[in-house]
Amino acid sequence: MRRGDHVGNSERLVNRTVERYGVWLRSTVVLLCGALGLVQADASDVPGAAALLALAVLASGVRLGALRRPLPPTLLWALDAAVVTLMGLSQPVLGGEGANAMVEVAVGISVIAFQFEWATRPVAGVALAVLGGVACVLGDILSSPAHYLDVVPLVRMLIQVGLSRAGYLIVRARARAADRSASVRAALRREADVAAARRATEREYLATLHDTASATLLMVSQGDSRDWSWLPRRARQDLEALSAMPGFETGSVDLAALLSCVPEGEGQGRVRLTTRIEGPLAIPSGPGLAIFNGVREAVANVSRHAGVREAELRAWREEANGVVVELSDAGRGFDPDAVSTRRRGISGSIVGRMRAVGGTASITSRPGVGTRVRWRWHDRDRAAQAGDGGGRDAGVPCPPRTPARQTAAVRFIRGQLLYGSQLVALLICLVWQFTISLRRILAHQDVYDPAWAQTAAFVCLVAVGVTGGAHLLRGRRIPPGVRGWCLGSVLAASAVSAYTLPPGHSTGPADWAFGVVGWHALFLLADLRVRVYAAFLGAHIAINAAAVVRHGAPTAAEAAVLGIATVGSCGLQLAIGVLMTHLLRDTAPAAGSAAAREEELRTRERIHEHLQSDHKERYRALTATTVPLLVGLGHGVLSPHDEDVRLRCGVEGARMRRLFAEGDAVADPLLNELRACVEVAEHQGVTVNLAVRGRPGEVPVAVRRELVDPVAVTLGRTRSAARVTVVWTPDAVRVSVVGVDCADDRAEAAAVPSQNRTEAAAVPSQNRTEAAAVPSQNRAADPRVSVVRTRRGESVWAEASWSRSVSSGVGLP
Repeated sequence: MRRGDHVGNSERLVNRTVERYGVWLRSTVVLLCGALGLVQADASDVPGAAALLALAVLASGVRLGALRRPLPPTLLWALDAAVVTLMGLSQPVLGGEGANAMVEVAVGISVIAFQFEWATRPVAGVALAVLGGVACVLGDILSSPAHYLDVVPLVRMLIQVGLSRAGYLIVRARARAADRSASVRAALRREADVAAARRATEREYLATLHDTASATLLMVSQGDSRDWSWLPRRARQDLEALSAMPGFETGSVDLAALLSCVPEGEGQGRVRLTTRIEGPLAIPSGPGLAIFNGVREAVANVSRHAGVREAELRAWREEANGVVVELSDAGRGFDPDAVSTRRRGISGSIVGRMRAVGGTASITSRPGVGTRVRWRWHDRDRAAQAGDGGGRDAGVPCPPRTPARQTAAVRFIRGQLLYGSQLVALLICLVWQFTISLRRILAHQDVYDPAWAQTAAFVCLVAVGVTGGAHLLRGRRIPPGVRGWCLGSVLAASAVSAYTLPPGHSTGPADWAFGVVGWHALFLLADLRVRVYAAFLGAHIAINAAAVVRHGAPTAAEAAVLGIATVGSCGLQLAIGVLMTHLLRDTAPAAGSAAAREEELRTRERIHEHLQSDHKERYRALTATTVPLLVGLGHGVLSPHDEDVRLRCGVEGARMRRLFAEGDAVADPLLNELRACVEVAEHQGVTVNLAVRGRPGEVPVAVRRELVDPVAVTLGRTRSAARVTVVWTPDAVRVSVVGVDCADDRAEAAAVPSQNRTEAAAVPSQNRTEAAAVPSQNRAADPRVSVVRTRRGESVWAEASWSRSVSSGVGLP
């Protein structure tokens, strides 16, 4: 696939493969023909033939060496031009009909190979082919001045050049199609992987926010009758946790060492841990930190809810690559099924963290019998990652390159290359049969004995080509039964043609079938191993050899001519079969692996880019509200004894709880987020009445934030009672709150951009803490959302409304 000057992996490897194939093919054929030329040459011509063979060996060695140490293209082209010119003009030196046949074969296969060697430079390949053809014609004229010019070999050579170029273009087109499809699939997978990584990092961020800032601020908001000596240190630790970038932990850790550092708490909330850890427990840092953070949250839950101050922490290795960690207490216990989905300590900080790293966490508890939390993680992919994980960037999280995904890519590329190879073989056999073979059978009808047998064999091969081509062009594999019938028919046609030829005509101008039979078998056997095709060619050659021997053993010179003809036809066909096998067995897996590595690198880059951006957006959002509170509490500037500080902490805690509820899969997300804020207020002793009127409908996430935030602020500053009302109408959604005995909210109003006085007390157009969850959202206020706020004495009334179209499908029941 090309994007500008970019060449896809499949096309690049196909180009490299055919170039190397062309060099090896030409070198092998030239050397074989040279050796056979020595065998059939007269004694007087042997020195000249030996000298030409030595030059051919030298040129082939230079060309093969250039595959490892590239030479300038101009120098290589000049070398190829010199070699093919020398071969074409060598006929007068070698002499004899055998020499003409040898030169014709050598030059013919050379001009074919040039189309592969210079596949990416077609002008150079065509120029060499023209030069070879002209040299061959001139050599023929010089060797036999009295004979007329035979243009048939030249036409045949031009047809071979055209077919070889067309064959390369077909295979390249299939390689480009594979690259295009692979690129589209890779882009879709990359977007999915990036989204999954962002969601996983988002979940970790929310879990960290729940375990740190949210828990700290809610504890501050609940009252001042406690020892706050632990607060500054915890606030500073929360700031460090929020400023760290989740998802970038690398390497491995000793889980036993981590668990020995689990904080037990301070003062009256301290939990004494009895540890039984079978260490060391070396595991990847991601699962290790997930277990550590989950254990830390579970210990905090023991302190808050269990009613006991002792717990037991155990850890041991399970099987070869697994670990199990268990925390148990003998506290009051609870019913896990009765825990609200809006409580994030278990679902997010414990279970969610382990699910994100491929592990599990289970909670077993009953009222009155204590609680046991168990974390289990197994490294099932260690062996697979050890095999192909080399060279990974160790700082950026990336979904693993699964063997199934790579196997699917290789299978797809192989299918495209196989289809292209079969099309090439089908094209060659049909063009060859209806041009060269058809001309020969029509011109030599008087030679055959009987002629109808040759005609029947010709028709049989046409039927084979049509039958196989019909399956191939419809994108279907040739059924085994049809393939067997076709192969039998091809061998029968070979035998009929060979045994109805008069003596001395085998592989000659009258033998139309010898050079075309192998092409029919090639497209039938292209998907099998090359040894199957080689066995077929061996049977074909054996049939024709038996037919020749039937009329008497050939002389050495005749055998050499037959050998040269066999190399020129069956040798070329076998070489093409070897190339196809190499493309399917080696090039396709290499292209699939290269595409997988490239996809992984691009995915890592995209994930790194998005996670960096997300982290900056989250922390920037927190700097408007949460960070100032934590900085003040951490450095003693703000006091938890101050009622205004506690109310501000309550507001931020409610906002975070709304943020946690944002990702819940519920029928009415707006009501779910409102209930999260209501629960925080009720936990602080506020009596809240929630009423809903109308039929719920869809509300965008950004709009829900603007509708809920005034409620969170008002509930967070309410001391005694509040009423929250949601009204759904066909054209609007209104969320209102009335707070009784509501504290002054000048601090909140100061954070709001200047608006009209009626709305001056409203919260910012978008809660910055909540915006951190979806950094890609546009933080501009929705123009259809309006917020009205009125204060009368100690009571505050606030209403946020969103105008919507009638087509939204909401209305009064």
